Amino acid sequence: MTTSDSSTRTCPFRHDEALEVDPLMARLRAEAPVARVRMPYGEGDGECWLVTRYEDVRLVTSDRRFSRAALIGRDFPRITPAPIAQSEAINLMDPPALNRLRRLVVKAFSNNQVDELRPGTQRIVDALLDEMAEHGAPADVAAHLAAKLPLTTICELLDVPEADRPKLRGWAMAMMSMKPADKAAAAEAKSGLREYFAELSAERRAKPGSDLLSALATARVGEEMLDGQELAVMGMLLLVTGHDTSTYEISNIIYTLLTHPAQLGQLRARPELLPQALEELLRYIPFRQGVGIPRVAVEDVKVGDVTIRAGDTVHVSYLTANRDDVAYDRADELDFERANPAPHMTFGYGTHHCLGAHLARMELQTAIGTLLTRFPELRLAVPAEEVQWNTTSIWRYPLALPVAW
Repeated sequence: MTTSDSSTRTCPFRHDEALEVDPLMARLRAEAPVARVRMPYGEGDGECWLVTRYEDVRLVTSDRRFSRAALIGRDFPRITPAPIAQSEAINLMDPPALNRLRRLVVKAFSNNQVDELRPGTQRIVDALLDEMAEHGAPADVAAHLAAKLPLTTICELLDVPEADRPKLRGWAMAMMSMKPADKAAAAEAKSGLREYFAELSAERRAKPGSDLLSALATARVGEEMLDGQELAVMGMLLLVTGHDTSTYEISNIIYTLLTHPAQLGQLRARPELLPQALEELLRYIPFRQGVGIPRVAVEDVKVGDVTIRAGDTVHVSYLTANRDDVAYDRADELDFERANPAPHMTFGYGTHHCLGAHLARMELQTAIGTLLTRFPELRLAVPAEEVQWNTTSIWRYPLALPVAW
């Protein structure tokens, strides 16, 4: 972290040392929890506020004086060359427009519907692990399981033709690059995904089936429905967010368990701990780089000891909030039996808490639980320091994770 003047810090917003917490972000939380920082891209030389403590992050993400919709039309400070969010997307809306869209999505994407997917997800996991067992050790569990399960699940939920899935996966990955040279490719990928889902959602509206996209196309709350653009962007958003986080978190969780033998042994001895263990792993693992989509203050707001002025852009760090030792006793320890922990922020917080969190939890429980049961002697097939990590995307994950059993 460098200081360009007395108040603005320039952070690299990249930390590629396995799954260690970014030490610069941790220093900000301790020394300047509401800090002026310079992002790599965006208006005003990328200058904005960065909020890093749990309680302050909760305020910014829950208080209506901070607006996502105010970002529309602005070249806002960010960590990717091209903005990922789109103006029609639910993640750039504020209440009451946000509430309308969430009601429609929740109606089509209920927890009960996700629970009905569990047997099918179990069949997919069993088949993928059959293939890994047939391949024999050592095998790359990232390729055999993590890269396939979430994409297959969300594509089946949306009824995306199997032949189209590799293309969509490529576009989703291209959108998340932080490399300046990839700006054009990221924009093209975003355009390709949008065009694809505009055509697919129009087909489903004209001739609905039993899939989630058809349910969204026909969902009504009173007289309200999603319009064509909202439906296309929602399909695109579900595809991208519905597999990206889970794909990388499956690999990250497996790596973390295999490099924490005491906790792995505890989970093997007491498999009933799995749901709360996964919540702790989601809190503990720094699953991405830097920050996500910011907000704009619509009036002066005091956050901590700092007054943020109307019109200022504000980023929050869910990663540092998850490791805040004020919110969590021994925050840097992995403890599967924490007493009454604060809710982690891996799926966001407040009005923009992830609608797909229930699906992600179901996938993680099924994948990790089945893997540990199926391969009771699972271990890394290479020294931990030889595992290679992604260094281009916003996501942090092992490029390959060789295991033996």
